[in-house]
Amino acid sequence: MGRQTTAKAPRRPAASKPTPARGARTQASGRRTTHRPGQEPGGAAAAGPQGAAAAEPEDPAATSPGATGRASAGRGSKKTRAKAARGTKSRATTAGAASTGRSATTAAGTGRRPALPSLRDGLIAIGREFRRVSAYPLTTYYLVLVSVLALTALGLVMVLSASSITSYDGGEGSSFAYFNKQAGFAAIGIVLMLVAAGLPVHLWKRLAWPALVLGLFMQAAVFLPGIGKSTNGNANWIQLGGFQLQPSEFLKIALAVWLGFVLAGKFGKMKTFGHAMIPVVPGIALAVGLVIAGNDLGTAVVLMAMAMVCLFIGAFPWRHFLLLFAGLAAVAAFYVLSSANRLQRIEAMLTGHADQTAADITGQAWQSNHGLFSLASGGWLGVGLGASREKWSWLPEAHNDFIFAIIGEELGLLGTLVVVLVFATLAFGLIRVIMRSTDLFVQVATAGLFAWLIGQAAINIGVVTGLLPVIGLPLPFVSYGGSSIIASLLAVGVILSFARTEEGAAAAIAAHRARVRSSFAVLARRRTPAPQPKEVR
Repeated sequence: MGRQTTAKAPRRPAASKPTPARGARTQASGRRTTHRPGQEPGGAAAAGPQGAAAAEPEDPAATSPGATGRASAGRGSKKTRAKAARGTKSRATTAGAASTGRSATTAAGTGRRPALPSLRDGLIAIGREFRRVSAYPLTTYYLVLVSVLALTALGLVMVLSASSITSYDGGEGSSFAYFNKQAGFAAIGIVLMLVAAGLPVHLWKRLAWPALVLGLFMQAAVFLPGIGKSTNGNANWIQLGGFQLQPSEFLKIALAVWLGFVLAGKFGKMKTFGHAMIPVVPGIALAVGLVIAGNDLGTAVVLMAMAMVCLFIGAFPWRHFLLLFAGLAAVAAFYVLSSANRLQRIEAMLTGHADQTAADITGQAWQSNHGLFSLASGGWLGVGLGASREKWSWLPEAHNDFIFAIIGEELGLLGTLVVVLVFATLAFGLIRVIMRSTDLFVQVATAGLFAWLIGQAAINIGVVTGLLPVIGLPLPFVSYGGSSIIASLLAVGVILSFARTEEGAAAAIAAHRARVRSSFAVLARRRTPAPQPKEVR
């Protein structure tokens, strides 16, 4: 059947159309138009071309029943449906934008706050910022440096608080005696740390063998009459003039660097028993044996842990690794079981008392029990800095091995959690050094130093909280002790030297130094007075 056609009616003049109401919607343009006062609605000259198009009269034929039928019949075509969909989408977008604008205007007009971002958006933003900061070449460097400086500063404050009574009552004549010594040791350690951080990695490789030989020689010197000195039953000190030095602290650095150098050189060559065991096993045995001979079980345990971690990272063969681990464990067990004093410490840790006289000051559980008393009396926020009661000769070694208990008493649970968090940050930085380095020497040496610093901190906190028996290990960077803090800061300097080898770190450091020099140059120019013009006579 043929398609009907209807002739269009002639266009009606614009002047004959009645004036529409303000805000009327025109069918021809599909837009909502608002006429200004004084504007001729139908005048093309007044409204411009768009206005003329908007004011064009409706086609009577378009509204006739026949036209409606033809429009209904033509909707089946794809082209018409596509145009209709685009028009609908455009109108919906325009309406949505207008609605959003009206909502924002309404919120601003009523003084209401805009909607906060969702939790998901916040987590995404935090993750994006974390990835950006993590990709910065000096992130690892500053993580290690800042966390160590924070622990050192906290340690100085707590040494002053914990040792003030012992220092004054012990014949030093001043409550600041121990603090002044510790501050001097910390200054020396920081200088050594900065010097070590600037050394290249290849220099540490060259120093591996000389450092181990020197460390073993100094450790053996503790048995020489007139040089070696025993403290608290441990022959682990040497007298140098007016100072006492604990060589086992520096032996830890030497052992980590030496194992890194040896295992990196033997990588892929340790399939045979001889290549795997020599010279690794003799070096470890000498270091651990000299320390055990000095009756220092705590340091020996740390050296064993360092050796095992270095061998694990250095791809030591599993059969030889398990054999060496079993040998070291057997030596430690025999050393513990052969001493009644150490057995009583283990019993005190397991039962809370060693015998019926444990409440007496000579009891083996006295120190551990009073450490728990300190933590318990601190509560959430502590009794206040300097207000500890246990440091009044109730808790032995309050400024040394049990300084964590004084932190818990004076700063509360919050203070102890802050200390643990800073150590966790340091551990994260050390792990980044290991993961982001491609040099096996750097990875093994850093892993050994990680086992020392973080492992010893975990053991110290475990002893104070009653989870481990008392073995006499200080809290790194925090406890009082010149050899401990100097050696710990020197070890951090070695790690910072390794962190500078990360890709892009050297360029970032050079750019930072250039900015610092330019800043000082600007300050110098500002302070220099401008030359005065000479007076002409």
